[in-house]
Amino acid sequence: MGTILQDVRYGFRMLAKAPGFTAVAVLTLALGIGANTAIFSFINSMLLGELPVRDAKSLALLRWGAHKEPKANMMLNYGDCKSAGGFLAPGASSDAGDCTFSKPFVEKVAAQKDIFSGVAAFASAGQLNLTGNGPASVLNGQFVNGDFFSTLGVRAVAGRAIGPTDDVANAPPVAMLNYGFWQRDFGGSKDVIGRTIHLDGVAFTVIGVADAKFISLTPGNQYDVWLPFAVGGQIASGFTPRAENSGAWWVVMLGRLRDGVTIGQAQSAMQVLFQNEMFHGEQPSFDAQDQPQLTLVRAQEGLVGARARYAQPLYVLSLAVGIVLLIVCANVAGLMLARSAARRKEMAVRLALGAGRWRLVRQMLTESVLLAAIGGALGIAFALWGVRAMVGVLASANRTNRFPFEIAVDARVLLFTAAAALLTGVLFGLAPALRGVRVDLTPALKESKQYADPMRGNRRWLSVGNALVVVQVALAVVVLAGAGLMVRTLQNLHAIDPGFDTRNVLIFNVNPELAGYKGAAVDNLYRDLQGRLAGIPGVTAVSYSGMPLLSNARMITAFHLAGTPKDQISRADMFPVGPDFFATLHMRLLAGRDFQSLDFQIAAAVRARQMEQMMMMRAPAGGRASGVAAAQAPHPAQGTAEDEPVPVVVNESFARKYLASGEPIGQRVGQQEADEQGPGDAGYLVVGLVNDAKYNDLRREISPTIYIPNSGGGVTFELRTAGEPTAVVAAVRETVGQMDVNLPLTGVQTQSRQIDSLLFQERLIARLSSFFGALAMTLACIGLYGLLAYEVDGRTREIGIRMALGAQRGDVLRPVVGQGIALAIAGAVVGTAAALGVTRFLSTLLFGVKPTDPLTFAVVAVVLTLVALAASYIPARRATRVDPMVALRYE
Repeated sequence: MGTILQDVRYGFRMLAKAPGFTAVAVLTLALGIGANTAIFSFINSMLLGELPVRDAKSLALLRWGAHKEPKANMMLNYGDCKSAGGFLAPGASSDAGDCTFSKPFVEKVAAQKDIFSGVAAFASAGQLNLTGNGPASVLNGQFVNGDFFSTLGVRAVAGRAIGPTDDVANAPPVAMLNYGFWQRDFGGSKDVIGRTIHLDGVAFTVIGVADAKFISLTPGNQYDVWLPFAVGGQIASGFTPRAENSGAWWVVMLGRLRDGVTIGQAQSAMQVLFQNEMFHGEQPSFDAQDQPQLTLVRAQEGLVGARARYAQPLYVLSLAVGIVLLIVCANVAGLMLARSAARRKEMAVRLALGAGRWRLVRQMLTESVLLAAIGGALGIAFALWGVRAMVGVLASANRTNRFPFEIAVDARVLLFTAAAALLTGVLFGLAPALRGVRVDLTPALKESKQYADPMRGNRRWLSVGNALVVVQVALAVVVLAGAGLMVRTLQNLHAIDPGFDTRNVLIFNVNPELAGYKGAAVDNLYRDLQGRLAGIPGVTAVSYSGMPLLSNARMITAFHLAGTPKDQISRADMFPVGPDFFATLHMRLLAGRDFQSLDFQIAAAVRARQMEQMMMMRAPAGGRASGVAAAQAPHPAQGTAEDEPVPVVVNESFARKYLASGEPIGQRVGQQEADEQGPGDAGYLVVGLVNDAKYNDLRREISPTIYIPNSGGGVTFELRTAGEPTAVVAAVRETVGQMDVNLPLTGVQTQSRQIDSLLFQERLIARLSSFFGALAMTLACIGLYGLLAYEVDGRTREIGIRMALGAQRGDVLRPVVGQGIALAIAGAVVGTAAALGVTRFLSTLLFGVKPTDPLTFAVVAVVLTLVALAASYIPARRATRVDPMVALRYE
């Protein structure tokens, strides 16, 4: 222990004697370790963090898989788990799957007391209009059962949690607040307990505030308030009584395994119960050939949430910063090799006095680890800054400007930093330490430079220094190539013509139903608001639609096509729009006409008749945690055959696929006569044809699309302005407030920013990978500069003699610059070969460019060579300024 402390003290003295070397090495290490620590902080909190509940290991998520969707009249997905199959037993394939079930089945599972000690069930309550606490605002709510909090082991920091007595019919409506929401909107006052708030016009008594650690159960799916299931039918965003039957799949559930019950035993028991209900229950949902199966997985693994959105970018960035750290190690190793050459006499003296070579290796490794430790400490400061900066970038990409994760530098992150610093210290210090003690005593003690230099080796091109530079350049090429491909992907996506004019468009969301408006009052409000907004100075056109274009949300309709078997169903995208929508968005009407007032009256009548037959799959409130949010509905006009068809406008893709046999205007689709199997269907009547336009995603191919007259529900208003759209925001808010002070207004932004949020993942990776690529290139060129500067210093006498004998400036300049360019080219060749393999992992993220794109690799190689030329020229120019007389007296 005494010798270790001695080595540490001596190491500090030696580092203090070389402040320039120490500062450069520490700063370089801090950048590399800090970048890795920042990225790992996100991975730790978002992908590795444990659920904020008691004993999460005994909680199991129930999910199902089958070869076909169930015969359900309603299915909802909130992004809690992956919803695209893959839920069958290992080795089997599934075409459908999810983790939502019907409420009756959830109750049957909860009754299995010999398997589960408790069942926590939950479902999104959607957006709720909050009044009674200042100006009206919109918050996200979640329905929970009475055993939710007790099963999870989550306690209240104020008041009490929702219990079984709150989730029964005729129980007084109660609400439990999220801790962050309580602090943000109620100032953390405990006087809120017992206070009455109004959600969608219904009075709720606040009974408690959840523990601060319980941010959300599903990672990234944040809710401001929890409500009992029993109050679902009382609020505007609640569900009809149909949601209580076996055909409505909308509830997610977790079961806490009883002591002694394994997850395999529980799955076997639940599989028997599931199949019995699916085949022989009150409303059978599957046929035998569908092979439905129920599986149980640990809640930690099954509840994916927003992790799915951030996982791939984080893994790509972790690879990039890992490569940067390797470049840092190679860079500092080069500095250490140069320094060990300068300390050859010290090593020779210590060896001559009897020091063992392994003793000297340990001493030099101690100095390396000290450098890494100091760099790691400074790296933590860099990481804290980097985390704040990244959270700001990520939050700005979210509609709510609230990042759904709490990122913290905790004990696990500090342990990672310590391990990274230790490993880095050994990695970059071992080779210089071993080479530093390989000293030829006689020439070293004579202070002659004409000896086997540990930096150069016996043959210059096989030297360790050259190899380190080549490695740095090669690694930089890998990072730069990946960054270049992502930048080109982002450029390609921005260059796509969406089929409408995205410039000078302001959008915002409004839902009068949250403020108590119903039926025709909603449509009347929209038309009145449309007229008032059109009168705002600077506004040139106004319309509205069921959702924003390019918002990652999509609605699908199913219909029968004339001339096909009755059981053959066709599908198309469906998009509800208001008056003058196509003119406002600058979409071209190619044939027929736009919607008229009568068209909206027909659509309103159909919606009123068939509201309960709508089957919706919609995105989770407050964000798009599940990725592409699909709203799927059967044809809404399922009344009698005598009902008028719904007038629609179709796009070019629809006309090509379904109406290619003749003139599209005037054709009807979806018309069916009533029979013993069900009511008739009046179908759709095509009244107009518009150009193809992107719907929910820029990457997705344009599908056949039906535009229908919007009636009821929440909408997105689109305002086209003559100038900057944000200049009219204040006037818009004032106009809406004059209509109704309790009318919630959300999502105010430009259409361009809406598209930017859609490209969040691509933009994040492109920006950060470009930053790390530039950092990698800078470090590689610093390493090249350091090597050549050392070479020039070691050849000072040789250069002086050559200049004394008449060598010209170019004769001295060419060898040094040539060596730098040769090393850069060698590194570029090696790096290109490595990048061709590594960039294949980015194929799913790319758009319009191949992982082996020759242009990207050529540009990277040229840019890196030019930068290397600049790095080589500085020491080369220094060599040409050597005074021959000084050089001849150099030794």
